[in-house]
Formats: sequence, structure tokens, C-alpha cells
Amino acid sequence: MISNTTHVCPTEISIILNNRIRRWLQNPRKILGPYVKEGVDVLEVGCGPGFFTLDMAQMVGKTGQVVAVDLQEGMLAKVREKIRRSEAGQNIVLHKCEEDKIGVSGKFDFVFLFYVVHEVPDKGAFFRELVSVLKADGLIYVVEPPLHVSKKALEETIKIASDAGLTVVDRPRRFPDKAVLLKMA
Repeated sequence: MISNTTHVCPTEISIILNNRIRRWLQNPRKILGPYVKEGVDVLEVGCGPGFFTLDMAQMVGKTGQVVAVDLQEGMLAKVREKIRRSEAGQNIVLHKCEEDKIGVSGKFDFVFLFYVVHEVPDKGAFFRELVSVLKADGLIYVVEPPLHVSKKALEETIKIASDAGLTVVDRPRRFPDKAVLLKMA
């Protein structure tokens, strides 16, 4: 759900998204540990090269599933390669979305949106689609980058999410990132 006119990290430079320094600063298990447990079904929109994907797959175990979505086939190919090189990944489904539609079916306990919402041109349609695939007690975790997204822009995103039927549960501290946890209103 990202427009061609919106800046998207090109696959060619995605190597900068996978490094030890980032793993130290944005440890997937620390960020997701409170929410992603054995048996949880996760939707990760904007998975990129899979920085969080394999960790989530291990966290949900054999009884959960991770649906990793990206607009770029090149990013999904990078995740495929990670899965191939690891012993994990049997519970990962890769899905290529369209520019204006995620296009997944099923219901999810947890939706993870890391550094992606600011790239979505029609946030209203985006959140309405997410509400349609969120379980009644499910959560949506939005994390936005500090340089691209102002506090005011995050508040506007929260208002759009609210109009789609979501409400704020928490505002996790993710310095310097901006984060909000949402659920059905």
C-alpha cells in the first residue's frame, strides 16, 4: 500500500536494514516480546528484507504464523533467502501487496507496522483494511521513525486510525522512535 510517488527504501540498499548495530538498537525480541507469543498469528506489513520476520516466526512457534507483506518483490526475495539459510521459517507466509491494497485474508492477533505508515498515501483505507483482518482482541503496533514523522503527524495518524475504529491502548517508549499500540474501539 505504498505509492510510487512515496519514498520507499529501495531493495538495492536494503543491506543497511540488516546489521548488528541495528539489532542492538532495535532488538526484535525486546520490541516484540510483550506482544508476540507462542500461537500468535502476526501480520507484518512492510517487512522489507525481514529484519523482524524470522525472530517473530521463532516467537510464535509451530502453532503461530507470520504473514510478511511487502510491495517490492526484491524485499520478499531477501526474506525467502533468509528463510532458506535458516532452520526457521516454516510458519512464514510471504505476500506481495498492491500499491493500494494489502490483500491478505484471515484474522490476526497482532499487526506490526515498523516504519511503514508514513509511506502509505491513503491511511484511512489502510487502517480500515487492517481492522477487517484484526481479531476482536487483536493489537496493532505502529512504530514510526523520528526524522520522517513529527509528533503532529503521528497524532494525525492516530486520528485516522480512530476514524477506522481503533483506539490507543498504549504509547510504548521507543526512543527516538514514535510508537503507539492500537486495538478495536
